[in-house]
Amino acid sequence: DAKHLVPNKMRDFFCTINLDQEEVFRTQVVEKSLSPYFGEEFYFEIPRTFQWLSFYIYDKSVLQKDLRIGKVSIKKEDLCNYTGKENWFMLQPVDSNSEVQGKVHLELKLNELITDNGSVCQQLVVHIKECHGLPLINGQNCDPYATVSLVGPSRNDQKKTKVKKKTSNPQFNETFYFEVTRSSSYTKKSQFQVEEEDIEKLEVRVDLWNNGNLVQDIFLGEIKVPVKVLRNDCFQAWYLLQPRENGNKSSKTDDLGSLRLNICYTEDCVLPSEYYTSLRNLLLKSSDVQPISASAAYILSEVCRDKYDAVLPLVRLLLHHHKLVPFVAAVAELDLRDTQEANTIFRGNSLATRCVDEMMKIVGKHYLKVTLKPVIDEICESPKPCEIDPIKLREGDNVEINMENLRYYVDKVFREIVRSSISCPTLMCDVFYSLRHLAAKRFPNDPHVQYSAVSSFVFLRFFAVAVVSPHTFHLRPHHPDAQTSRTLTLISKAIQTLGSWGSLTKSKLSSFKETFMCEFFKTFQEEKFTESVKKFLDDVSSTESKEPSGVSEPVHLKEGEMYKRAQGRTRIGKKNFKKRWFCLTSRELTYHKQQDKEPIFTIPIKNILAVEKLDENSFNKKNMFQVLHGEKPLYIQANNCVEASEWIEALCRVTRCNQKRLSFYHPSAFLNGSWLCCKATAESTEGCARCTADVPADTQIEIDGDRETERIYSLFTINRSKLQKLEEACGSIAVYQGPRKEPDDYSNFTIEDSVATFHTLQQIIDIVEKLNESHEKYQKKRSSSAKYGSEENPIVGKVS
Repeated sequence: DAKHLVPNKMRDFFCTINLDQEEVFRTQVVEKSLSPYFGEEFYFEIPRTFQWLSFYIYDKSVLQKDLRIGKVSIKKEDLCNYTGKENWFMLQPVDSNSEVQGKVHLELKLNELITDNGSVCQQLVVHIKECHGLPLINGQNCDPYATVSLVGPSRNDQKKTKVKKKTSNPQFNETFYFEVTRSSSYTKKSQFQVEEEDIEKLEVRVDLWNNGNLVQDIFLGEIKVPVKVLRNDCFQAWYLLQPRENGNKSSKTDDLGSLRLNICYTEDCVLPSEYYTSLRNLLLKSSDVQPISASAAYILSEVCRDKYDAVLPLVRLLLHHHKLVPFVAAVAELDLRDTQEANTIFRGNSLATRCVDEMMKIVGKHYLKVTLKPVIDEICESPKPCEIDPIKLREGDNVEINMENLRYYVDKVFREIVRSSISCPTLMCDVFYSLRHLAAKRFPNDPHVQYSAVSSFVFLRFFAVAVVSPHTFHLRPHHPDAQTSRTLTLISKAIQTLGSWGSLTKSKLSSFKETFMCEFFKTFQEEKFTESVKKFLDDVSSTESKEPSGVSEPVHLKEGEMYKRAQGRTRIGKKNFKKRWFCLTSRELTYHKQQDKEPIFTIPIKNILAVEKLDENSFNKKNMFQVLHGEKPLYIQANNCVEASEWIEALCRVTRCNQKRLSFYHPSAFLNGSWLCCKATAESTEGCARCTADVPADTQIEIDGDRETERIYSLFTINRSKLQKLEEACGSIAVYQGPRKEPDDYSNFTIEDSVATFHTLQQIIDIVEKLNESHEKYQKKRSSSAKYGSEENPIVGKVS
């Protein structure tokens, strides 16, 4: 949210998230407010290098261009200082001199020249090769040029490149020469007699500009390199463009307001797969370790301050290698040993419940979409008043009508859920099957506990949470407004109650804190709903095959608005780019003139031969990719780099098993009688570049096993002191078989078998030390091979 925004009158505001100057997400518009509450969450992988993560507040305008009120820009290196906690940031003025992105490739050299009379001088050679990733100007590729200057206390020699038209990746390949110093004589040792102070104060400055033609040129960024660093070397490197030194300073002192953000940024340097073999194998055999508390996976959750830090990579890794179900069963059994009453089963935030929660989020996202999205859309797009709390009723509201509206929605949501068992993913069913039988074994005299063990997850922690926060589960693009949020909250409460085994009995209803909810549930017929819940829980906790009768419905995977190049056969038609609504399911890729309209063009998934990026030089457009199928390639332009990356990954996953996939493709388009990439003149010529291959084949789950293992290694490294403390605790228990000594040091750890736990700890510490050495060697190698200003970046990151 934001507060105290200017101008000091009620306006319509929205916020954008930008990687450098590229907008990747936008919030909904909050109308007529000075302190807008957005309440939206965004999670995304970062597909490219970047310098700044920025947030812009806009004043929405109907007739004119939206006005940028201010911004919050956080440097990539500083993101770790703010991760995992809420912070208020003061808005800064938007200054064109600070709005930069991209990089420039330079070669710098200091030459020795001998004149005819034997004197010597130094000559600076600046070869500006190319730039990459320059920003769009008014939504279009810019017309960039560069100025190259040699700057000192008493000189400013400037030269200029040619203007390159309509490109964000200009190829300049121009060389400039500057006389640096001249000496009075030349010695036999070929050493320069130069004035040190001159060299110390000289610097090379390269400024990038967008040629404005009839309007003012726009500054795109600059880099500065001291001449003194070139004395003994020739530098060739990529340099990140920087803002001007006064770019973030402004004469304005007005308070523009502030923005509250909660940022979680993770960054991992992932080594080749073979480096993680030992750690991966140790984690994957966790479910076989007796007792489970002595396993590497369980120890990870013990040493992490927040269990969620451990659960996310752990669940993803075990899912990737099909080891999650036995591990969840093992930790759930340990959890049940400490559960004394059947009615409190799986209600805490233990390792078992966290693992199941995370599994449902990953595996069940498409299940949620096919089950709840239509009814959630109806509630959000055509909301009916549903407030039944007498205290919160507005003037003129009719509580009876509101109760009827709420009952209509609850019935519809409940009906969709209990009819959805056929769509429940097999993995979820397998986990529920294990939990159900473990609960029955723990409480053999309670016939209902096997159902409450499953309902505590599928109703309370899955469907009810998705109903109250549809934007978090991608059921809606934005956070609903206040009234709709209240309606969803009431529906969620009702679903929790209906799904809780036996909660409709009179004794349960009397325990409601809200009397109005108690009155609402008196209208429900207990037996009817209880039987529906029982049948649903039986279905989703069964290991029997549940193939639907007839043809199964396609799974909705992704949709959104993008631009496509016209498939027309006329020369004019070929050059058109048109905005279309794209929809990807497990069966086909379609595009439509508008959302919810009939498709104009359909490509069956089985006909897709490859999905690859398209070089920018094909059409002078960024974020383009191509879908190769039986006919001409379909060229598509996404709105930003994140969206392009997500579409390519989704399409590659769903087509990975196609039998006729291509091995080679053309990175550029076929234009004016030849392929731009290889210059071949036949349109049927085989591709000149190998297709991308390293894409997971599972259409439901996107997991990089090595990256998750690297994250787990990082967690062990961060919590090294706790590993050692746990090791000491095991040793203490092994030595002192009687009463524990100083229990406060390790009373928070679960140690069932000190010898087995100690053995696993030694393996973890040994593996972590070896990985530390591998990382250090890699960093040294990278540092020794990187030139001054080099922008190499093997690190992958993600933001939420």
